[in-house]
This record gives sequence, structure tokens and C-alpha cells, in this order.
Amino acid sequence: MKNSEKQGQTNAAKPKASQTKDIKNDAKINFVEPAPDAATELKDLFIDSLKDIYWAENALVGALPKMAGNASSAGLSGAILEHLSITQNQVSRLEQVFNLLGEKAEGKKCEAMAGLLKEGDSILLETAPGAVRDAGIIAASQKIEHYEIATYGTLVAFAKAIGENDAAKLLTQTLAEEKEADCILNDVALNLVNIVAAE
Repeated sequence: MKNSEKQGQTNAAKPKASQTKDIKNDAKINFVEPAPDAATELKDLFIDSLKDIYWAENALVGALPKMAGNASSAGLSGAILEHLSITQNQVSRLEQVFNLLGEKAEGKKCEAMAGLLKEGDSILLETAPGAVRDAGIIAASQKIEHYEIATYGTLVAFAKAIGENDAAKLLTQTLAEEKEADCILNDVALNLVNIVAAE
């Protein structure tokens, strides 16, 4: 057996020194100076992320009735209105998390959710009422759910890492609800809306 094999080395090509230098130089050019109030600890980032999703959930409470009102499918409209009630409970749950941390429950504008909601409004303008619009509403809604799933998954991981296990349990409940909402939307799309929209 060769020494390289004993050491677990592979024959993969290594980057040339000049390439490594270029990458490092590019990284320096793209380096972003942190804001004066930038997070320096994981708990700071956790709280900042909670403020982000708190704003997002409150914005969603305002947006869901419009989406439900523009849906032609009773199944879709019902699913959205059911999730409105769940979202209101999620807002309350986030307030519990803030309370556990000894922090005031306050939102910070979530640019991602603002963009997703704006895209949802655009879909309503760009589709005629009926199954095609319903398909667009589901697409917009699932993008929102996927963003929330990613966010709550990260928040659960952060909470566990900093020893905030009670907060992690509350956030895990919301994560499960977002995953279930995504499955419900998927079922409505595949078993009804997309079939009718394709006719």
C-alpha cells in the first residue's frame, strides 16, 4: 500500500497557489463591515431572527384573508383560513418565547417575507380568477411555507445550541405546523387545483 493511501489521501487536484490567492483577494473585496449593533453572540442572532419572524408572522396574519378571498377552490380557501388561525397562535407562541428570554416581543421588518408577499400580490394581478389563479396562490403560499420551515428549523437549532430548551420546544411546535401546512397545500394542488388548471 502506498504511503498516500495509508494517510487517506486522494488524487484530487489541489488548487494552484495563484487560484487560492485570487479567492482570498476576492473575499477581501467582498468583505462586509458589520453594523455598530451587529450580533456578536449566537443569542443575539437568535433574538434578532425571532424579531424577523415575529414581523413576518404578523404580516402574514394581514395577508392570508386576501389570499383566501381570491381563491376559487373551497378547499384552498378553507386551508388558508385554517392556517390563519394557526398563524395567530404562532404569533402568541413567539411572544411566549420572547417572554422566556426576558425580551420584549417586537418585530423587525423581514425583507424576505415582504418580498414573498409582494410576489403573491403580483400573482393575483397576473392571473384570472379560477383554477389558474388558485395554482398561483398555492405556489406563492408554498414559497412562504418553505421560508418559514427554514427559519423555524434554524431557530430550533439556535435555541438548543444556547441551552434555551423551553424555547426550542415551542418553536418545534410551530415548525411541525408549517410542515403540515405545506403538505396540505401540496395535496390541494396535486389532487384538485393543478388538474383543473391544466384542462
